[in-house]
Amino acid sequence: MQIVLPAGPAISLVCDSPHSGTDYPADFGYAVPMAELRKSEDTHVHWLWDAVPRVGGTLVHATFPRSYIDVNRHERDIDVTMLADAWPGEVAPSERCLALGNGLVFSHTTAKTPIYARRLTAKEVAHRIESYWRPYRHTLTQVLNAAAARGPRWHLNLHSMPSNAYERLGRVAPGPLADVVLGDLNGHSCSAAFTEWVAWAFRWRGYTVAVNDPYVGQDLLREFGDPARGRESLQIEVNRGIYLDEQTRELLPRADDLRADIADVLQDLAAFIRNATPPLL
Repeated sequence: MQIVLPAGPAISLVCDSPHSGTDYPADFGYAVPMAELRKSEDTHVHWLWDAVPRVGGTLVHATFPRSYIDVNRHERDIDVTMLADAWPGEVAPSERCLALGNGLVFSHTTAKTPIYARRLTAKEVAHRIESYWRPYRHTLTQVLNAAAARGPRWHLNLHSMPSNAYERLGRVAPGPLADVVLGDLNGHSCSAAFTEWVAWAFRWRGYTVAVNDPYVGQDLLREFGDPARGRESLQIEVNRGIYLDEQTRELLPRADDLRADIADVLQDLAAFIRNATPPLL
């Protein structure tokens, strides 16, 4: 995990990229080609958003891959059938965990191929929680609490989505996938006004934007979003097809333009936050 602190005067903005890590731990023990594992990465997302510190925000991003352990899933989102022995705590596997094998610890790739030629031990999973999941969540909690010390605070949970997202989710596409999808847990993790402001900021720059379709957000929004208390948490998904070769994971020529546009959005957001934040007394 890496934390990049503000490069100038700090504002109450925290951005995190939980799925862009590319450092695969030596004890992973996977049995599929690396190219298949990498399809679940949000490759280069923290690079796309690297202007966050320059506008006064804090950027937190995972360096380990989500297929090893997904810090955007609840600690109990475990499929016990992938374990060789009994799990000592409570489990509450999600529908996505059971149907797609994409829970706290992935059992299957995005192509639904088993990742392991073995069952994991409970000790292995516990190690991943204690050494990766818990430190990430603890760090993000600390940074967000510090940002909220002055009152309102804004949290952007950053992702990328495959260009065939509807197919991957087993859904019939109602139309072309948007360039940007905003998720606010159907209005529960941030105010409608903030979601609409971010949607406008991208649309004004020529991007198509959808809200809560096909992604509404996951556990980090549930944990940290509380608009009634001035704690805005919004998930932002960028269509990989506009910046990434999804087979090779190499950046496309348009990636620099997207990164520059995101930097512009962040500049506008910084001004928005400064105007909305009460001055220090």
